[in-house]
Amino acid sequence: MKVLVVLVVIIAVLLGVGLLADRAVERWAEGYVADQLTQQAGLAGTPDVDVRGFPFLTQALEGRYDDVRISLTADELGQQGTTAAVRLTGVHLPLSTVLSGDVQEVPVDRIEGTATLSYDLLSDQLGGDSTLGPEGDGLRVTKTVEILGYTLPLTATGTVTLDGDELVVDVENASGAGVDVPGFLVDRASDLLDLRYAVPALPFGLQLTSVTPAPDGVVVEVEAIDTVLAPLE
Repeated sequence: MKVLVVLVVIIAVLLGVGLLADRAVERWAEGYVADQLTQQAGLAGTPDVDVRGFPFLTQALEGRYDDVRISLTADELGQQGTTAAVRLTGVHLPLSTVLSGDVQEVPVDRIEGTATLSYDLLSDQLGGDSTLGPEGDGLRVTKTVEILGYTLPLTATGTVTLDGDELVVDVENASGAGVDVPGFLVDRASDLLDLRYAVPALPFGLQLTSVTPAPDGVVVEVEAIDTVLAPLE
């Protein structure tokens, strides 16, 4: 019985040491991957990286990481008013290459995630005293415009879509914001509430695929397939 207890204790200790070692290597790898992604994607700062999967050591030995989550702030992206959260599937980073310190490229099978453009950012793009916010499946836009010698406070609902790498806000149902505005002036001024915003290039070769208004900003779905992260020229 005592022998059995001792064996159980030894196994528990070994498992504990193994778990600690696995976690230590994982933390080191997350920092290393974060540094490499910063260099390879030309980020302005080092992002938060979470390499998932257990045990981690088998992934490190294989040189393939199946689930890497990255959170990117506006400062790290170098784009104020923009944040991103992406998942990398199939990150190929051989252990021998890591140990040699000679990482020239990082192939990735698939990247998918979201980039969020804040309403403050889009309001600034529209200019003046503009404000944008969610309204059902679309947006509500308010802005004071100058037309034909009149100063008109307007409000309108609109749709938000993608046209290539541009985010397009197309308003409809414009009206005076709390004041009576002649219909012909509203019609002529409503185009001043439209917005086309060229989304700056995102890291990792990400392409824009869809867009949806959300409480804290416009969320753009992003994706990249069979991409290779290499140092910027």
